[in-house]
Amino acid sequence: MPTVVTFEDSRRLTGFNLYFDTVGAVLESVAAIPDTTLLHAWKTRVENMRAQLGWPHGPVLWRVHANGASLALSAPVDQLFTATEVNEWAWLASITATRRETFHAPGHAAAWDDDSALHTLRAFAASEHNPKLDVLLRAAAARQLTALLDEDELSIGLGAGSRRWPLSDLPAADAIDWSGLHDIPLALITGSNGKTTTVRLLAAMVRAHGQKVGYSSTDGLVIGAENIEAGDYSGPAGARAVLRHRDVDLAILETARGGILRRGLGVSRAQVAVVTNVSVDHFGEYGIHDLDALAEVKLVVAHTLGVSGLLVLNADDTLLVRRAQKLRCAIAWFALDDNHPILRAHREDDGATCGVRDGHLLLSMHGAAHDLGKVADMPLTFSGSATYNIANIGAAVLSATALGISAATIAKVLANFGAAHSDNPGRLQHWKFGSLQVFLDYAHNAEGLRGLLDVATRQRGSGRLSLVLGQAGNREDKEIRELAQVAASFHPDHVVLKDIGAMLRGRAAGEVAAILHDELVRAGMSDDIIVECLDEFAAARSALATARADEVLVLPIHGSDARDDVVALLDRLLASGWQPGTDLPDA
Repeated sequence: MPTVVTFEDSRRLTGFNLYFDTVGAVLESVAAIPDTTLLHAWKTRVENMRAQLGWPHGPVLWRVHANGASLALSAPVDQLFTATEVNEWAWLASITATRRETFHAPGHAAAWDDDSALHTLRAFAASEHNPKLDVLLRAAAARQLTALLDEDELSIGLGAGSRRWPLSDLPAADAIDWSGLHDIPLALITGSNGKTTTVRLLAAMVRAHGQKVGYSSTDGLVIGAENIEAGDYSGPAGARAVLRHRDVDLAILETARGGILRRGLGVSRAQVAVVTNVSVDHFGEYGIHDLDALAEVKLVVAHTLGVSGLLVLNADDTLLVRRAQKLRCAIAWFALDDNHPILRAHREDDGATCGVRDGHLLLSMHGAAHDLGKVADMPLTFSGSATYNIANIGAAVLSATALGISAATIAKVLANFGAAHSDNPGRLQHWKFGSLQVFLDYAHNAEGLRGLLDVATRQRGSGRLSLVLGQAGNREDKEIRELAQVAASFHPDHVVLKDIGAMLRGRAAGEVAAILHDELVRAGMSDDIIVECLDEFAAARSALATARADEVLVLPIHGSDARDDVVALLDRLLASGWQPGTDLPDA
């Protein structure tokens, strides 16, 4: 009989998640897939203990995957830490009973003694219970107000209509001026690629519409036009930071896969949600091993829309098209071709669509078509060659329409957004040094790199193609090799392999670069055109130092500090009139 590993991870679920539309806890069991007898024993113990603790009935379920199983249970919002303890105890007690293995963890519920475990878990539950919180949450729900909760604070209302209190000093419900609280319009943006660009473009449309916008993304927190905090804020913490800011009239939240899986969504209601696409990325984490499962994670955002919200989907993504058949919310479709069969059929049913026809971007809604301009004239499309940004534009257009922004305002923004580097930093930025062209982008997975190299090589001519290549450490080896395969398929003349210092995530320095090197050689590339320079900024400098006239240099830069340093260097080189083949200034 295979050995059962206890568990890899146990965590709270503080919002809508992969398992259910409520809060609770999840435990990740790894190694051998548990047999059904063990899983049923776990579920029975959870249900019995919840009854003993006086918790209401709710979902208790498991999800079997390639590495084991995820075990999830719903729980009262003021009992989530206790819920993790219940989950762990039920699992370990089930192993103890069925496999005669004993686990002892001082301070936690005894896996070998149900009476002792009940005593311990009741003490945890009593310590965590917050009666005032329950009253306020019910009062907020009765008034259709969003409540946001973390370890320290409760807030009710959103943005300009929000107010917050410490959990240790909550007011009575009748002491709150409820007339001063309200929610604000909200958009959620997820997908494998294009999220940040779509968020920034939509934010520009909201600003042009005259509203105070706040947004969170993998690049930071932005209120109005000011970046108030740098870093990856694409999870629930970033959502709360924006939604509690009283200068915000409309919020846009980049919603990453990792945040959904770790904690769940940061909100329970939204007016519009977008899934840009689904492609191979982050397989192996939290029991997600294939595209179908990844799509299911991304589509959790649809659960926030209710009967009045709008889900914006990519009709060129066959997986999203298939998944959409099971959804009950209203949908708007975008595609590169406005004549796409799904778009045509959707318009016949009076649905909203966005696509390209005869070189122009068309928004169709309520039986009318709006010409938003020539695609090649939109800076974000790089003269029409950046097809992935045309898709991002379609997603932003439909979202803006759902938020009440006029077609004229949308068209005006599309005519200008992307012309300045500050519009979309770190995404498809372009410099020219004589006949040398340099592209900088995030391009964090195989599909993103393919899109970036497709744009760049259209400018190549007869010169060399050079590339800096690296990957985060929390990808499976297969994903890292697929990135190398994409790079090799464009036949670069020079490759500099790097690490991403802040994203090694358990791998040794140079480990990812070694996998990339091996796969590049396996794909037929000569070893003498591949060099290693693990520091990300130094790798970019190395590629620039060896760049030649007529070359196209592609820099996928991922670390925020490295990106800022590379952009500053490129701007300095441009201002000084630097040309390829001459010395670079000192760092």
